[in-house]
Amino acid sequence: MTNSIHHRDAFDTRVGHVDIGDTVRRFREAVGYSIEDLALTCGLTGAEITRIEQGADVDPGRLRRIAAALQMPTSMFLLN
Repeated sequence: MTNSIHHRDAFDTRVGHVDIGDTVRRFREAVGYSIEDLALTCGLTGAEITRIEQGADVDPGRLRRIAAALQMPTSMFLLN
């Protein structure tokens, strides 16, 4: 038996074809923030930002904080 390409487990960090971590990284870089800059601005640690960008953590609360720090709607992470 093979796994279906549509099967996703509870730890899958992508929504559809969107890689949330990569999208966070691209938006962060677009505004000229380092990981440390973003961490200071949104009140998270650099390690938390790194985990999000690696796709290991997509906690909605943290994504909202990042979106606010980047002055953009959280939905932008899901649209790109």
